[in-house]
Amino acid sequence: MKRVLLAVLPLLLLVGLVAVFALNMDRDPSLVRSVLINKPAPSFTLPAVPGSGVEGFDTASLKGEVTVVNVFASWCIPCREEHPLLERLRAETGVRIFGINQKDAPENAVAFLTELGNPYQRIGGDTDNRVSIDWGVYGVPETFIVNAAGVITFKHVGPISPESLEKEVIPAIEKAKAG
Repeated sequence: MKRVLLAVLPLLLLVGLVAVFALNMDRDPSLVRSVLINKPAPSFTLPAVPGSGVEGFDTASLKGEVTVVNVFASWCIPCREEHPLLERLRAETGVRIFGINQKDAPENAVAFLTELGNPYQRIGGDTDNRVSIDWGVYGVPETFIVNAAGVITFKHVGPISPESLEKEVIPAIEKAKAG
């Protein structure tokens, strides 16, 4: 009996693994689902990044109009690549963009924005990474769209590309504006 069980058990495990993989074959591997979609933004307060020339922000400041929240850092190479698209997004849509500066020295963040321009109306310094964790950030950059009620309606993981800006981000902003 033991011998039969030992022979059948690996086969059952193999069948189980094949079933798991088969059921997940149609899923997009680049899609990182967020449990925060269609939920209110987490409660937080972030101080301004010293020297940035703009205020920090908190949960309450996300209410009233659609807001793009972009998590970035000066040490992040993809953030540098995405940066011109954030400026384009602001110019084309008029949406306000708030930045969460993750685990960055203030002087480095200011140098980054001085060199590349500042698309952000507000920037909060998340030096201990606590707010980023609450938002479910896996890495920088990540971008969220928050509707006028303060509810997160969209999340983009990784740098925004020209294609994702046109096909995902701007339509998600329009949808959030429509209600």
